[in-house]
Amino acid sequence: MRVGLAATLAATLTLAACGGSAAPPPPRPTATPRAARTPPPAPRRLDVYAADRPGRLAAVVRHDPARVYVPNSTSNSVSVLSQRTGRVLYSFRTGALPQHVTPSWDLKTLWVSNDKANELTPIDPRTGRPGRPLPVADPYNLYFTADGHRAIVVAEALRRLDFRTPHTMRLRHSLHVPQCAGVDHMDFTADGRRALVSCEFAGRMIVVDLRRERVLRTIPLKRTAMPQDVKLSPDGRTFYVADMASNGVWLIDAHRWRVVRFQPTGKGAHGLYPSRDARELYVTNRGEGTISVLSFRTRRPLRKWRIPRPASPDMGGVSADGRVLWLSGRYNAEVYAISTRTGRLLHRTPVGSGPHGLCVWPQPGRYSIGHTGILR
Repeated sequence: MRVGLAATLAATLTLAACGGSAAPPPPRPTATPRAARTPPPAPRRLDVYAADRPGRLAAVVRHDPARVYVPNSTSNSVSVLSQRTGRVLYSFRTGALPQHVTPSWDLKTLWVSNDKANELTPIDPRTGRPGRPLPVADPYNLYFTADGHRAIVVAEALRRLDFRTPHTMRLRHSLHVPQCAGVDHMDFTADGRRALVSCEFAGRMIVVDLRRERVLRTIPLKRTAMPQDVKLSPDGRTFYVADMASNGVWLIDAHRWRVVRFQPTGKGAHGLYPSRDARELYVTNRGEGTISVLSFRTRRPLRKWRIPRPASPDMGGVSADGRVLWLSGRYNAEVYAISTRTGRLLHRTPVGSGPHGLCVWPQPGRYSIGHTGILR
């Protein structure tokens, strides 16, 4: 949820002060873009996360340093953390309201979505240095089609999904979605042909045909629902949708496009992250400072981890070895590192104010379809 809108909807939430950090290294231009390529064939057995197992790093990212890139939305900066120590190495300035850090389809660039600045800042993950921003209208979030041919800029305030070229970000087609107020997160079907997209301020989801670039249908949740993050189950049969107003996740049939049921998890359910073995789903309950662990097999909660208060776990990702879940503390100006084996808090690192969609890098996988790192 964008900070500006969140302030209107939840006036009781206030952001903590900005944390300090060292000066960044000098900027470096990004590498020369390369044409998109067709991803390698997926394994025969259907498991959308089969390529995401611990340590299975693609050759292109194998030598990228293990970092956590944290967009500080109200500090207009990115903090870069060491995964080994959990400490801030340096920070650099960005345009106004950076929301997410997103890996490119080819895994060669990390993009910072500077929402109010109407620009995307590229980061070279080999050096951690930012390049020259590209002008893009209202980039709240960013995704890529499974074939790598198109970038999808989620223009939340404009109620659009903008299909662009993946390297130059030149606009090709704008899909207007007036029925989807607060369009923000999505995930794709196993074949990559359709997307389930959340409409945060409309209490519904929309299904988008990614080939024809048009809306196929609307899936109502309930009037008071505020859907957030979306993740597909490993077998491709079920979408999980976090709902921060209903305090849990919706299960939606990925073939019949209908609601299966609602699963309570905790107050302010927000982010969704599969474990590296694809057996569990981590649900961040931002309003109560907890993480619910769901079983993909039973679709039921297994356990709940609590971060010592005050805490507001929001967006993040899992380390390449699967041992650590990194999350932004949205309203506490900090980042949490949590053991996925015990649920114990390993690091609590001060960063800038309003940390949002942080990216853990590198990650296993063949290609990225966006957000803070949905790799397949």
